Parts: sequence; C-alpha cells; structure tokens
Amino acid sequence: MASQVNPTVRRRRLGQELRRLRELRGMTAEEVADRLLVSQSKISRLENGRRSISQRDVRDLCGVYEVEDHRIVDSLMQMAKESRQQGWWHAFGDIPYSVYIGLETDAASLRVYEPQVVPGLLQTRSYAAAVVAGALPEASTEDVEKRVQVRMRRQDRITDPGHPLRLWAVLDEATLRRAVGGPQTMVQQLEHLIELSRLPHLTLQVMPFAMGAHPGVNGQYAILEFPETTDSTVIYLEGVTSDLYLEKANDVQSYSVMYEHLRAQALNADQTREFIEEVAKEYARM
Repeated sequence: MASQVNPTVRRRRLGQELRRLRELRGMTAEEVADRLLVSQSKISRLENGRRSISQRDVRDLCGVYEVEDHRIVDSLMQMAKESRQQGWWHAFGDIPYSVYIGLETDAASLRVYEPQVVPGLLQTRSYAAAVVAGALPEASTEDVEKRVQVRMRRQDRITDPGHPLRLWAVLDEATLRRAVGGPQTMVQQLEHLIELSRLPHLTLQVMPFAMGAHPGVNGQYAILEFPETTDSTVIYLEGVTSDLYLEKANDVQSYSVMYEHLRAQALNADQTREFIEEVAKEYARM
C-alpha cells in the first residue's frame, strides 16, 4: 500500500516547484548556484528530486527568488520536511534502487518491458531468490534475503484492494525459457503468472521469438505514471551500477510510442496465457 507521505515523490514535487520559481525569476541554475556559493549540480539535483532537500535549502532558494508570500514558503518548508522522512523500504537498510521503489510505490500505472527475467512485481519468492543470487554471485545470504524481502513487499501494490497498481507487462519469450532456479521453480513461477494475468488491473503479454526484431531489442525499460497531473511521467532504465530516469517530454513520447508498438506486436492476453501454459507443461515434464 502506498504510504501517506512518500519522500521520493515529495522531493520530485518540491523540486518541480523550485524550478518553476527559478524560471519565473528568469534565472539560470548557474546564476542561482553563484548566489548561494554552491555547485550548479546541486541546484540541478535539488530540482530533479534526486537529492534530499533541507528546509534551509528551501529558505535560501526562496530568498534568492524573492518569494514574499509566507504561505508559499511555509508550504515548501513543510514539503521539505516530509521529503526527509523515510519510506518503508529504508527499514531494510541500503537499497541501491530506492529512488525507483519510491516512484513505484506512488505510481498509478506502470508499463514495463522485460527481455531477460520475470519482472520483480510478478516473481514468486523462490524465483526471486534464484534471480538475486544469480545476478549477484558475491552477495551474502543475508543480502540476498533482504533484497527478496523488499521485492515481496513491493508486490503489495499488486494486491492492494484500495489502491492497486495498473500494471501492463510485455515479456520476451526468453523470460519464460530461461530456467531460473530449475524446472520446479519455473512451473510455480509460470503458474503464478497465469493467475496474476487474470487480475482486472494487470495485463500480461508475451513477445514470442518468432516475431523476430522488435522495438524492445535495446533492452528493459519501465514507464511510470502518477495520479497527480503535476507529477511528470518517468522512464526508468535499470543499470548495473547506476540507473537512469528520463522525464523530458521527447523521451517520454519516444518510449511511449515504442511501447505501443510492443503491445501491438506481442501475443494478446488470451494467447499469452495459452503460451505460458504450454511452456509450463514443458518444464513439468523435465
């Protein structure tokens, strides 16, 4: 379930408002940085929500932007205070993709293309443990278990009756053919996918090998959209050591159009269930 106060989303909203105030003053990020004797990169990180914003930062910026309405300043200061609170995921310690978890927790809808493994939101516990252990061969048993627990907690968004995530997932056939954890684990995972695919707020499609080249050959990505119209859509690209978040209108448009082509070329929902059932039977015979 989405928390009452999501620090990640608060930072994004506060950053967007600070950028708006800067632009109203006709100032560049470099000019603001010179006035405050800080780096331009700090101003950029504050505005894009990638850096924690203190109340002092808000006060100093409002001073530079000559914001005279105390109600606006107080509102921004409150947002800064809330943005420094901890989300549920912080209880698990240092999570490398905590920014993404914060966005996913508050998202209204998520469109994802996955070419390698079943998306984390759709994984069984045994499959998730095998994925994490395989992807991080030097990780300790404790670290693997922590990551699996976080993954299972993220799935609350799928089952939350009051605020379910609208999820649309296109999976390459390779995600079904890669025998993660062995045949038994795969049978359980594929049966889980079939069950989830019947949820009214979840659409699952498979892109078969027979389709050949398609718009997803360049790799995994996700499109997150939010309930508040003021929150911009985010394109998420997962990396090995760092992740990429795209919010520019041109980027969002390009990835959205590409996703529509993926959905059009993939098997439809009914065909997908039949396809997964056949692959599950193959694993069951092993």
